[in-house]
Amino acid sequence: MEEVAQVYARALFEVAMEHDRLDEIHDELDQFAAALNDHRQMAVFFFSPYFSTDEKKSALKRSIEGADPAFMNFLEALVERHRMPVVFRIRSEFEALYDQEKKLLPVQITSAVALDEKTIESIGDRISERTGQKVELSSKVDPDLIGGIVLRVGNVILDASIRNRLNQLRKTVAQAA
Repeated sequence: MEEVAQVYARALFEVAMEHDRLDEIHDELDQFAAALNDHRQMAVFFFSPYFSTDEKKSALKRSIEGADPAFMNFLEALVERHRMPVVFRIRSEFEALYDQEKKLLPVQITSAVALDEKTIESIGDRISERTGQKVELSSKVDPDLIGGIVLRVGNVILDASIRNRLNQLRKTVAQAA
């Protein structure tokens, strides 16, 4: 399924780039996948083999208005080839391609206490300077960290939390004993 998702995501991405509609198609794919995620009955309908391709295409046309024609063709292709259940993986793959194209780097800051906006922006600015990419910041609070922060920069995790340091110390003491 992962390879199928990559093929469809790449195809949609290339069409979006070719028609200079990357942002629009990105948003439409995100909205469609979110709607399927939020409305279980809609997902069951599109994923079910019990409904015909024509019924699903008709439902697409009735439920989606004003979408990019290339995106509608893409959805119809998914319906015709019975690939609609892969749409969530396609969205993930497309998102990765989109971030790479836009040079976006997702950064999540997790701290034991809420950090002020200035501190969060400062961390984001430093990461942006070092990577040469535009940083997409998000932050959350996890009191279990005790202190310090954990940064997730793309796929890399930098754990500077007190909880991590205590765990490392515990392992060192256990090995020495």
